Amino acid sequence: MDIEFVKKRFEEDGYVFLPGFLSEEEIAVLNTKLDGFIENVVPGMPATDVFYEDKNDRSTLKQIMHVSKYEPSFAPLLHDSKFSKIAEELLEDKVVPRILEYFNKPPKIGKPTPPHQDGYYFMLKPAKAVTMWMALENVDEANGCVRYVKGSHLKGMRPHGRTQTLGFSQGITDFGIPEDMENEIAFPARPGDLLIHDSLTIHRADGNQTTDRTRKALGFIYFGESAREDVEAKAAYQAQLQKEMQARGELVAE
Repeated sequence: MDIEFVKKRFEEDGYVFLPGFLSEEEIAVLNTKLDGFIENVVPGMPATDVFYEDKNDRSTLKQIMHVSKYEPSFAPLLHDSKFSKIAEELLEDKVVPRILEYFNKPPKIGKPTPPHQDGYYFMLKPAKAVTMWMALENVDEANGCVRYVKGSHLKGMRPHGRTQTLGFSQGITDFGIPEDMENEIAFPARPGDLLIHDSLTIHRADGNQTTDRTRKALGFIYFGESAREDVEAKAAYQAQLQKEMQARGELVAE
């Protein structure tokens, strides 16, 4: 891997695509291990860390938070690994591993992921963080591949508002301007392919339109060690959230 070329692409585009980051053999072992984890551990996890498209149907599993917390044997993937090392290269900083997540879009009912910037959730100053998305199976436009808006990380934070998508509470409210559509690129992926994006890069994914295919992936988040929580941004977000909840009748105004 030409790391200098990878860094240049990441800096200019806001993302980088690394095909075959894990081998077929490594992915096969990982998928077997994940299957066991989902069957034996996930049913006992709290509802705050496991999301289903239909909470009464376990076959509609959508997202698992904090995978390595509930199954420590996954921790080496997140800490001091191939993933953390390339995160350090791209951020040019020591990194703080934040979370390892599992994502899926069940066939027919897997919903779209709204356009958003991860930095809106992270609220860091500076916004020094990366998110990684690794395919665990074949992913294409039919079952909901990731789509990036090239160069969007250079334009700052866009306005976000609440969505109805479980697990993705915030989405860009003015997405769809000509610049978005002209620069959006879809990334079909094979098992073991890795996508890495800047915390300000706009991205989204369509729903799963297939009748018989899932769309399974792992997500990794790393913060730069030099980044700090943006206290002002967090306070503004919480105030706006309270206002929206009051408007929806979800919160009684004092």
